[in-house]
Amino acid sequence: MRHLGLITVLVADYDEAIAYYAEVLGFELRSDLPVHEPGKPNKRWVVMAPGPDAQTGLLLARAEGERQKARIGDQTGGRVGFFLYTDDFAADHSRLEQAGATFEQEPRDEPYGRVAVLRDPYGNRWDLIEPAPGKRPA
Repeated sequence: MRHLGLITVLVADYDEAIAYYAEVLGFELRSDLPVHEPGKPNKRWVVMAPGPDAQTGLLLARAEGERQKARIGDQTGGRVGFFLYTDDFAADHSRLEQAGATFEQEPRDEPYGRVAVLRDPYGNRWDLIEPAPGKRPA
């Protein structure tokens, strides 16, 4: 196997999620196709990625049923579940703030790099990270 391709993120509404990930986080829409599954009208295959060279993307999945709806925004039990790596922390942090991203705290330096935690509109927690010199993402 070569890489992790997609990670599912449960969302309440496809279009609302596409708008957030595109307009605030700056992701690109890679796919938005209808899925023809009996009994599931308006199901779509929606994939977003942080850039044209990204190997891993997000599959935005509209939650179905009470069990999935209860997990929106809490797929990781409140832990940071998603990690965005950047080569220019200051520029990306500023751009995200101006676009309306909600940061939980001020940026801080850790042994692995500069980091700030943000929440998406659903409550999922994300780290914005610029790796420390000599430290590369795993």
